[in-house]
Amino acid sequence: MKTLVLAGKTVFAVGIASLLVAILPVNAADMPVTAYKAPVVVEPASGWTFQATAYGWATALDGKTGVRNLPPVDVDVSAWDVLRNLDGALMGSFLAKNDNWIILTDLIYANLSAGGTFGPNDARVDVGLTQIIASGLVGYRLPFGLPENVELSATVGFRYQHLKADVDISPALFPIEISREGTKDWIDPTIGLVLQYQINDKWFLNVIADVGGFGVSSKFTAQGFASLGYMWTPSISSAIGYRAIYTDYEDGGFVYDVTQHGVFTSIAYHF
Repeated sequence: MKTLVLAGKTVFAVGIASLLVAILPVNAADMPVTAYKAPVVVEPASGWTFQATAYGWATALDGKTGVRNLPPVDVDVSAWDVLRNLDGALMGSFLAKNDNWIILTDLIYANLSAGGTFGPNDARVDVGLTQIIASGLVGYRLPFGLPENVELSATVGFRYQHLKADVDISPALFPIEISREGTKDWIDPTIGLVLQYQINDKWFLNVIADVGGFGVSSKFTAQGFASLGYMWTPSISSAIGYRAIYTDYEDGGFVYDVTQHGVFTSIAYHF
């Protein structure tokens, strides 16, 4: 088993290159959810309230990935390494809820690139990675007789993942350039729970947990999320929390057994 511990831009580039090769075609031809509690406002006649959230998620990656008959490669990428090589990102969610129902959609888009040299002859490698994680769920409040400021909902939903990569390698001793690119897409069903706890008129706590895959696409996938938030006004809140997404996906020799995890912060508008 080969081990990668990424430290610094050059080593990061080589490590990500190993991960990216795993999703490239082998014939040349693989949270935010944030503060979900509605503020204390006068609800519209329909009984529905809404929340639009923008957030940042500092993600680290741990796990292994591999392709065809090659042994899987260990991946250990810190959140700092990811942030240093981040070219752009877009992260946000939208929540609709009433007394019993919740509907949540979430989108994560990230574009990373890195370059460096490796090997005894200092071959040049430039790598790029685009990742999209899109998810949605519908939940219904469970009739467990909990206090009015505590809501527990059962959910069903999906998680879609997209990885697109390109690798350019320029051997130091040869005037040629090797370029490869490829894409992996898959979607998993999920089931889970959402807990919303209004601590008082300002502070709130939200927790999300789900599992999925069940062999439909991934062997198994899971998410854990917790956030503590504060209502600055009846319309504006912010939150800080921690999120982790685990995916164990295999397809035709491609292996993506990776956990993404890290701290996030958010700001939300309630209406």
